[in-house]
Amino acid sequence: MRNKLLWILLAFSATTHAEQLESAPPPILLPQAQQLEAAHTSARVLTRYHYKVMPLDNDMSEQIFTRYLKSLDSEKMFFTQADIDHFSSSRTKMDDAIFSEDLTVPFAIFNLYERRYVDRLTYARSLLKRGFDLDQKEDYHYFRSKGEWASSEAELQDVWRKRVKNEWLMLKLAGKKDKDIRTTLDKRYNKTLSRVYKNKSEDVFQAFMDAYAMSIDPHTNYLGPKASDSFNISMKLSLVGIGAVLVEKDELTTIRELVAGGPAMRSGKLKVGDRIVGVGQGKGSVPTDVVGWRIDDTVELIRGKKDTVVVLDILPANASLDGKHKIISLVRDKINLEEQAVKRSIIEVKKDDVTHKIGVISLPAFYQDFEARSKGDKDFRSATRDTSRAIESLKNDKVDSILIDLRNNGGGSLSEAIEMTGLFIDQGPVVQQRNAGGDVSVQRDESEGVIWNGPLGVLINRGSASASEIFAAAMQDYGRAVIIGEPSFGKGTVQTVVNLDEMSGGDKQKFGELKMTIAQFFRINGGTTQLRGVEPDISFPSASIAEESGEASYENALPWVQIAPADYRRTGDLTNLLPTLKIRHDARIEKNKGFQYLLEDIAEIVERRKNRTISLNLVERRKEKDARDAKDKSREKVGDAETSDVEQHNSQNAGLQSNEISLEEELAAEKARKKTKDILLNEAANILSDEIELVQTDGKLAASVRPRL
Repeated sequence: MRNKLLWILLAFSATTHAEQLESAPPPILLPQAQQLEAAHTSARVLTRYHYKVMPLDNDMSEQIFTRYLKSLDSEKMFFTQADIDHFSSSRTKMDDAIFSEDLTVPFAIFNLYERRYVDRLTYARSLLKRGFDLDQKEDYHYFRSKGEWASSEAELQDVWRKRVKNEWLMLKLAGKKDKDIRTTLDKRYNKTLSRVYKNKSEDVFQAFMDAYAMSIDPHTNYLGPKASDSFNISMKLSLVGIGAVLVEKDELTTIRELVAGGPAMRSGKLKVGDRIVGVGQGKGSVPTDVVGWRIDDTVELIRGKKDTVVVLDILPANASLDGKHKIISLVRDKINLEEQAVKRSIIEVKKDDVTHKIGVISLPAFYQDFEARSKGDKDFRSATRDTSRAIESLKNDKVDSILIDLRNNGGGSLSEAIEMTGLFIDQGPVVQQRNAGGDVSVQRDESEGVIWNGPLGVLINRGSASASEIFAAAMQDYGRAVIIGEPSFGKGTVQTVVNLDEMSGGDKQKFGELKMTIAQFFRINGGTTQLRGVEPDISFPSASIAEESGEASYENALPWVQIAPADYRRTGDLTNLLPTLKIRHDARIEKNKGFQYLLEDIAEIVERRKNRTISLNLVERRKEKDARDAKDKSREKVGDAETSDVEQHNSQNAGLQSNEISLEEELAAEKARKKTKDILLNEAANILSDEIELVQTDGKLAASVRPRL
């Protein structure tokens, strides 16, 4: 009987639930008592202890108001100017709302946003019944963040008409029939609508407090209990759960991956594609129905304390919606997140009769299990320890050089960046730090010796930030490594986490935490990575626009300044090596078709970003698509056969969003992407191979480059 009821619920979720959504406004969200107190406590901390001390006054209030609206409606797709005017009298009262512990206005703004969200999506769905004139010549300006709010309802409806028409066109160009397009988009908008009804008070508070915190500086944030848990998990690379990666597919929590060695995989009772429709706590418990829940709420039920039992109601992957369920009990255990940890590999570069082995260490973050370390656990997890083990393994494989891949490494632990530097230099300053009072301290590597004294390279891009920049800058200042890639992010500030419960004298987790900027760091040469980032010695092409990515994109970022250099001695000098490396690099990529294709694609992306306008005429769009297809076909196939698999998948699923693609297709595409060649990584390996060759054939050059330890 229960299965039958579940089938009825799921089968009609796209129709009956949609009707309910259209007829009923979203629930009114109200602030909770602990949130009011948390806001006031946060203000006391931020106005006293932040690196950039700023009073919470009318000027700050206006910044909070503007940033809060931007966080809700960044592209100005939901509010009209009349909506903004309605709340304009509160523009200078956000400070009063926090100090008086009355968040009525911020919550009222969010509640109006939700109603407008329902209005816009309901209108979008209504457009599907009418269809579109694809012969009409008109354009869609899809980048609206820097524009004005729509002056009227009619103006905003026209923006939405163009948005929906563009999505229709994308599916049309992918070969979809009108009936299928209508079904796909209606289901998409219905799913988007349903998310509004799942918002909670904590979501409103998180958005408002981030608007306040980030108005002081871009890297100060409020962390609610859930956000705090996620932050801690990302730092220690472990959690207590069942060992399954979960995604939402058609309102159902679906298993995307089983973690090796975790309870889910060990049980042998679960597999990829299984749907979790209920979760219970303790042996013999009745599972709570979680169909239609937000995935983070389902995950919160599944996680728990080590060695406790969680009961799962499973709808098997191959079962229909009214199929037979199975009840599974698992004992929660510690899960190590190995996918986010250090990885090692070897690239062999062949030149004539010589092969150079380049050891690659991919470092996604500078993680450390602070809790385990503070408890005296000698086996605490850290990025430096994992890197050290990886280097020892590469040394056993007799690599000639090592490349540290820090692309998209957003940072992490400052102490890890310092200790990581110590693997390659023999004691000395690594980074300087200036606090709010102007006092400068020098953080040093105190450990004797190095683990690798051979040739070294560091690969960075625009996503390399904070601790990544500290490490890369130190390697550059010491002359220890060739820095390759794009200019880095440009984050030159240090944050600490403040527990608001401890500040309030409580011991329960209810107020959350503040990640707060307390200092600015400087290179040992006296400069800073703030705004400018680390400039590579050998540059790779970039699709990033400085004004839209990195620290320079924040209007309230700290300025670039310089202080006196620290007392340090360079361990090597790459000055005479770099010009030849660059000449060889330029000559090589000139002949590399894959690299030239990359340059073409980047130029096209940059141009498209500058334009921000797209035609809504079918003939013109088809011409553009045909030109792209012809260009792709004219290009020689570069890499292995898996490249074409990715291209084919992208073609078949053009215009579809990730949650509209079947899990099987999604996993197949991911597998294919992993097998494609990484042109930039391979070229970085070639650069290090050039270094090895030059140093081996030039004794004078070798003497200047070789680290003096």
